[in-house]
Amino acid sequence: MQINKNLPALLRIFLLSALLFVTVIAQNPDVETLERGFKNPPDDARIMMRWWWFGPTVTKAELEREMILMKAGGIGGFEIQPVYPVVLDDPTKGLKNLPFLSPEFLDAVKFTQEKAKELGLRVDLTIGSGWPYGGPSVPVTQASGRLKVDRLKVAANQRRVPLPIINEGEKLLAIFQGSTELKDVKDGAVWLPANPESATEILVFIASRTGMQVKRPSVGAEGFVLDHYDRNAIDSYLKNVGDPLMKSFVGNPPLAIFCDSLEVFNSDWTSDFLEEFQKRRGYDLKPYLPALVKDIGKDTGAIRQDWGRTLNELLNEKFMIPMRDWAKRNNTKFRIQGYGLPPATIASNAYADISEGEGAQWKVLRAARWASSANHLYGRNITTSETWTWLHSPSFRATPLDMKAEADLHFLQGINQLIGHGWPYTAEGQEYPGWRLYAAAVFNEKNPWWIVMPDISKYLQRTSWILRQGQPANDIAFYLPNSDAYAGFVNGKVHYMIEALKDRIGEDVVAKTLEAGYNLDFFDDEVLQQIGSVKNNSLQLGANQYKAVILPNVERIPLNTLRKLEEFSKNGGIVIATRQAPNIAPGFKATDAERKEIQEISARIFSSANAKTAVVKDEKTELAEKLNSLLRPDFALEKPVNEIGFIHRRTENAEIYFVVNSSNTTQELHPTFRVNGLQCEVWNPLNSLIFGTATETTKEGEKINLTIEAYGSRLIIFSRRNTGSFLEKDNNEYREVDLSHDWQVNINHQNLSMKNLQSWTDNEDTKYFSGVAMYEKMFTLPKISRSVLLDFGGSNPIQPTALKNGSRSWLDAPIRDAAVVYVNDKRVRAIFCPPYIVNIAPFLKNGENKIRIEVANTAINYLAGHRLPDYKLLNLRFGERFQPQDMENLQSLPSGLLGNIKLIVR
Repeated sequence: MQINKNLPALLRIFLLSALLFVTVIAQNPDVETLERGFKNPPDDARIMMRWWWFGPTVTKAELEREMILMKAGGIGGFEIQPVYPVVLDDPTKGLKNLPFLSPEFLDAVKFTQEKAKELGLRVDLTIGSGWPYGGPSVPVTQASGRLKVDRLKVAANQRRVPLPIINEGEKLLAIFQGSTELKDVKDGAVWLPANPESATEILVFIASRTGMQVKRPSVGAEGFVLDHYDRNAIDSYLKNVGDPLMKSFVGNPPLAIFCDSLEVFNSDWTSDFLEEFQKRRGYDLKPYLPALVKDIGKDTGAIRQDWGRTLNELLNEKFMIPMRDWAKRNNTKFRIQGYGLPPATIASNAYADISEGEGAQWKVLRAARWASSANHLYGRNITTSETWTWLHSPSFRATPLDMKAEADLHFLQGINQLIGHGWPYTAEGQEYPGWRLYAAAVFNEKNPWWIVMPDISKYLQRTSWILRQGQPANDIAFYLPNSDAYAGFVNGKVHYMIEALKDRIGEDVVAKTLEAGYNLDFFDDEVLQQIGSVKNNSLQLGANQYKAVILPNVERIPLNTLRKLEEFSKNGGIVIATRQAPNIAPGFKATDAERKEIQEISARIFSSANAKTAVVKDEKTELAEKLNSLLRPDFALEKPVNEIGFIHRRTENAEIYFVVNSSNTTQELHPTFRVNGLQCEVWNPLNSLIFGTATETTKEGEKINLTIEAYGSRLIIFSRRNTGSFLEKDNNEYREVDLSHDWQVNINHQNLSMKNLQSWTDNEDTKYFSGVAMYEKMFTLPKISRSVLLDFGGSNPIQPTALKNGSRSWLDAPIRDAAVVYVNDKRVRAIFCPPYIVNIAPFLKNGENKIRIEVANTAINYLAGHRLPDYKLLNLRFGERFQPQDMENLQSLPSGLLGNIKLIVR
């Protein structure tokens, strides 16, 4: 068969997949099983939703209705998240805010769990309301701690200096003038040993509290954030909050309890920190407290490093382990976004059951790949991610295309369980489009494009499931320099650990590793100590074997880590340092012998005689070339396309590559995969079609031709089963039939005739209509063909601009924003992303045919044309707990069918 060469490349590919569906000869039952799961993935791979209970103002009837809707939309479960109120109590409307942990609230939780079990939905539970953990049960003595440093000015000849007031929950630690500790304290003042000849400054160190309150709490959940370094605070919180919540589950526990990202701002101390520091680091920190504030000389970084390391150990021992153990006692799992402040590390995730990520920035150090790395290292097959946070803000603006585009970026980071952010509960009788979180997309039936939610959910379910199969096949173990990050901590500016590391390693090194054709997992010193070994020429971390290690801008490195890397190098492993070779022993107590040995080992590893190691001075221009010279890429392109990403997983019988085009234009690619002698199949997770493709065997691996539409994705499966062949004998040409004119449209209960397709917002009567419009047309085909493609027209890229938060797609689509196609009153399929083409041949008959297209937009048009909620009285009653974001972006947007529609008929 010949395909018309004048057709666009993407359409030719679509014709091949639609017309020439290959018959696969089953020779490998395991690949057959993989295929069956791909086409009909199990329910446990369905996406979940973060379910916001505002107030909470919930009723059992509405809870049940929304759970039934979730299931109908292909959603597999939810995480209960009680948050701030959005309405005042109003008995006449059945509105009542149920105080957190009240009997009525706990009864609602109990009902929800029982009904979810009946419906086959998974339930996860946030242990608290809002974030971080805290509330009215947390006294100030167990509230999050910080080291407060007051700088007091001292005038010339002034000896007596009044001290600041020590408040409840605080304790005076020390007073310094320069490096000298002042101990003459009486009557609320400190006395200097001599009159200063000129103005000076003294530093007063106080063990204090951050005063941070729980963010976005529900009614009755207000209060201090707890001290994550204090075991008593954790135990008390679990007794007062966790235990009542779990009792409401009456023997039917949630699958997991949840802890959101650690956002305890300024949390860098606890009441017994000096004692814990002495026990762990072997010296008294008190004389060196000024080093946490200012540069005191050569030991400054070492002291700060010890401070940061101690904070991390306290977090692990006082919070992470007790939370995991409490979850285990309650027959559930501990799911946590294990990053932030307090400074959690990759190794902190050893004490979780499920590490969760977030963020669509796939080519930098970001939380999603951080979480998947932790799960890979510790042998956990599922990695969850808070997905679509801030997606195409404001609320209700996000489209299914936006959903897919961001979800694929999470998949590229190793995520295989999406938790949507999110699903806002809305009480019955509220004005359309209902309630919404102050800064989040909305994925419930209030958005008109809900008509395609089952279809987008199936794509996400199918992809999630396939990316759980086998094991990750990542080449690079990417070292995170915790010691350097700790050494950069300073009082009042202790960063999230993940952000401190990102600043340390820079913006380029992760991106250039990925663009060179490799995938990676992050690891750190504690991971290497816990589960690391050298096996042949690989670095083994848990069940994972890595061919190369990258040390990104590392200066300080523990001796044990460097010894292990030397062993790896001696066994033929690849070690690349960027910018510099590590040469400093971390910690104040490091000995001269340790410092010398580190310098000697580093020199041996990166000597010119070592062919498999290198120091790359400029990772932006040199790293990719150096990696490629030492290790054959796993996925190589003839020409660099930085928007193309991949994930590789391996089963006993198949090599699974998930390839994503994250750009807004079609990409014609010729990738080479690091496999040899295997048959290649292309699996489309959007529609579950599978077709074989020819490969060219090269010395670098198997090369194929691959065209991927804007924001498209494909699974490339290599195995030994026979993929058959395409029949290439039919020389028929293709003809086009124009369907762009004379449509009958029913919109907002009005019947219109559209001679030419245009946005319904061009009509003043429907400018602010959010909903579903029916487009109908009759057409005649004298003879049914094997392929009749309904082509809605191409999409046009939009120039991306910087966003304050989140992500979006940058595409002007011919369908705004989703459609379901019916032919002769039979549902064909939904369309919500490129390619905007569907094969309708199986639904046609000879002669006259009827086509109906249901087209839905977003709720943003309605919001743009109507009065927004007034929260003044709500704020007076409860305080301002939220501010709606990006409302300046409200405007009526193009809606409906906008392209030139045609049939491509064979």
